[in-house]
Amino acid sequence: MKKIKIINLVSTGLFTALMLMSAGMYIFNHEEMVTVFLGLGFPEWLIYPLATAKILGLLALWFSKSDSLKEWAYAGFFFNALLAFGAHVGINDGDFPGAVIAFVLIGISYFTWKKLAKGV
Repeated sequence: MKKIKIINLVSTGLFTALMLMSAGMYIFNHEEMVTVFLGLGFPEWLIYPLATAKILGLLALWFSKSDSLKEWAYAGFFFNALLAFGAHVGINDGDFPGAVIAFVLIGISYFTWKKLAKGV
């Protein structure tokens, strides 16, 4: 159980760092991100809401007592990574590794959290 808890904390911590860097880029390098989003085929107005959703999702993962809210946060992050991967592969820009890393970290975090919730 202790090993699973450590794996969960490390994977969730690394995923948190990745999402905070992403949200930070959206907020502090907005003009650069506008170019990236438009190049991927996404509207520029999506940048700030997506940054906000990432921050709120992280708060849900770390602090929510509601399992349903955590499930929704994990689902949101999964679909965000899926869309990012598909968008980067779709335009063949080679910038998909961040999405793959996000998939791996969110998967490990999710499945270890489920094990901890079951008490396994």
